[in-house]
Amino acid sequence: MSEPLRIGVVGAGRVGAVLASALRTAGHEIVAVAGESEASRSRIDALLPGVVVDKPSAVARACDVLLLTVPDDMLDNVVQMLSASGSLRDGQFVVHTSGRHGLEVLAPATALGARAVALHPAMTFTGTELDLDRLHDIVFGVTAGPAERRFTESLVADLGGRPMWVPEDKRILYHAGLAHGANHLVTLVAEAMEMLVAAGGDDPAGTLRPLLEAALDNALNHGDAALTGPIVRGDVNTVRAHLADLVVSAPQTVPSYVAMARATLSRAVSDGRLLPIRAATLTRVLDGAVAPTIPVTGVVRR
Repeated sequence: MSEPLRIGVVGAGRVGAVLASALRTAGHEIVAVAGESEASRSRIDALLPGVVVDKPSAVARACDVLLLTVPDDMLDNVVQMLSASGSLRDGQFVVHTSGRHGLEVLAPATALGARAVALHPAMTFTGTELDLDRLHDIVFGVTAGPAERRFTESLVADLGGRPMWVPEDKRILYHAGLAHGANHLVTLVAEAMEMLVAAGGDDPAGTLRPLLEAALDNALNHGDAALTGPIVRGDVNTVRAHLADLVVSAPQTVPSYVAMARATLSRAVSDGRLLPIRAATLTRVLDGAVAPTIPVTGVVRR
């Protein structure tokens, strides 16, 4: 553990409450936390019992390390508000957990002499104690200046993680990779379960789990070499049949099926596993797919 720190937290969402609880367990003092919603107050009670709840400006004034765990689109306004209110000071560490933002968003704070750090956990959170064990050995996408490097590495270690140093101009790309891999995966899996329900399955999650776990492991270990299925085999008639049935049975999944099939087709051609002439035929099938416009309220839910 590093030297005990006096930490304040602005934003007791799923991420903030969990990180603060982990830092508290590591021996640091959580001096105050700001969180206004009923959900935030419940998380504070469960994960940070006894910690003072106060306004953001008061939290900032009370701590040596300020952890900003607010939504990406709110971060700039919060930093500007705290800077303009005189709540920040020279030498204070101001750390945000946004994946998208780097150090630029903290410029109003650094203009006052604060020391800026971007520290984003590459993990999905429930906002409960279940997340505490998940912090072990996860990667934190971090951006900091040379003078803040040792502090940043120490903070990540106290959270049980490993740092991935992300250049300032690569933060958006870093975050897009995580969102594409994790957030879009949720949509993909949900749609696959909808297809299986439409096919009469009574346990779509149980059906998919072993297949998806194997596919994910293979993809992480072998990349494009892990590709299997009708696209990489060039099974034109199978893909055509899929699309015809989806239009009738699960039309809300057609646009994403076509989009992912196109991406898979491109990768299969690039690595030489699918002949261009076969790929051209598959492309025509995908181009001719009926992709009806489905209103948001029309999505089938289990």
